[in-house]
Amino acid sequence: MPTSRVLWWGGVAAAAVGAVLCVLGWYGVSGERFAERQVPYLASCTLPGAALLVAGAVLLAAAPGRRPPAAAPGADGPSGPDAPGAHGAGAGGAADRPSSGAPPVRVPGGTLAHRPDCPLVEGRADAVPAGDAALDPCPVCEPGS
Repeated sequence: MPTSRVLWWGGVAAAAVGAVLCVLGWYGVSGERFAERQVPYLASCTLPGAALLVAGAVLLAAAPGRRPPAAAPGADGPSGPDAPGAHGAGAGGAADRPSSGAPPVRVPGGTLAHRPDCPLVEGRADAVPAGDAALDPCPVCEPGS
């Protein structure tokens, strides 16, 4: 089983059990008039429930594949959270697009024009120059932009 699934489902289970314990602790405390009779509910339900809620949130945040991918190391230009275009990464932002300035290519029988470094045609031996053919731009690499 992949680690991401273990982290995800572990986080969901811990948060769910923590929420149930918090509700049970609240219910127990709400029925007691004196503080000394409320302490056992706080110690056995509410505090462990709150700890499980926090642990579940940490596990859910640590599960890979739940956040946008980081920029490739060694890429041209600045990288990191303050880099231009970093906030659109993973959602079709400019940081994900190939940036070759070479003329567009196409595959035989295809209807899209691609940049040569587009992941959809990169390394394909049958890719040929697009020339003057009326082709739609590829939504991944967006040639001509």
